[in-house]
Amino acid sequence: MAEPHRARLERDRADLTTRVLTLQHSFDEMVAASRDSNADDEHDPEGATIAFERAQLVAVLKQATADLDELDAAVRRVDEGTYGACDRCGLPIAPARLEARPAARRCIGCAALG
Repeated sequence: MAEPHRARLERDRADLTTRVLTLQHSFDEMVAASRDSNADDEHDPEGATIAFERAQLVAVLKQATADLDELDAAVRRVDEGTYGACDRCGLPIAPARLEARPAARRCIGCAALG
């Protein structure tokens, strides 16, 4: 029963790892490009500043990294035999919720409580 869950989590983890690496590469390139340039984009009326774009990229990278941490925790729960049980009330998490959010830690009722 745990193997289908593990396989899905591992696939999602591989995809997300690739995304994190791509985002990190993009960030590194952006930093290198701005370091080698003396452009003053803060006063560019044509569009977003490099600082704004960098902040957006950092936010997306942070979220992707947090999502990866959640997938790692879900894999550990599979190994421990607790995957699919709510960490607050202990009741089973609905299969539809796990399908939509494979790393879910809580059932819908407990998630709504915060």
